[in-house]
Amino acid sequence: MLRPKKKISKRELKEDALITTYVKVTSLYEENKRTISIAVAVLALAVLAIVVFVKNRADNNEKAIAQLGAVFHYYDQGEFQTAIDGIPERNIAGLRSIVENFGNSATGDLARFYMANALFNMAKYDEAKKLFDEFSPSNEMLIVSRLSGIGACAEALGNHKEAAENFEKAATKYAKDPNAAENLSNAARNYGEAGEKEKAIEIYKRIRKSYPTSPFARDVDRFIAQLSV
Repeated sequence: MLRPKKKISKRELKEDALITTYVKVTSLYEENKRTISIAVAVLALAVLAIVVFVKNRADNNEKAIAQLGAVFHYYDQGEFQTAIDGIPERNIAGLRSIVENFGNSATGDLARFYMANALFNMAKYDEAKKLFDEFSPSNEMLIVSRLSGIGACAEALGNHKEAAENFEKAATKYAKDPNAAENLSNAARNYGEAGEKEKAIEIYKRIRKSYPTSPFARDVDRFIAQLSV
């Protein structure tokens, strides 16, 4: 009677691929070590190093996914300090730990974004801004959120010119962004606070033209009138 084949896990497949690559590289070197140049030897070792790096990065991302999933409930419920610190006695890692240990992975970087948001909601604007600055997303909507986050932190810290520039970038980065009118309104307000009234008026006019049905277009004429005085 045939025994059922053992199901191979994803981890075992990854490890098998890594071992196979290692064997190929080392065999190539052993077979040709008398004639192989130093440059080619270094290249072979570099290939192996890249394979190891990619494997480790993938493993780190999986660990980060599991840990972020466990702590996200607290962030979503507005329990920001708990989300940041985690609950060590229950073996729940916090956002800070995820960023420190897996910040180079995609999910670790996303944890950095959530931690920045959490700190902003706790009025820790300097810390939040630093994390928004370090966040490096590839998704368009997250790029917009990052710029808006930097703008909001800068405004809270009284850096209105910096805030205005980031809000304006956020509004123009992604054409389909549903928050574009709001970001433009934030940009105009901060340009006005920074003393750049002409720039503020220009952006208010852009809101009126491009987003006439937006609630942010309702008071545009009043804001323009105030800035024109």
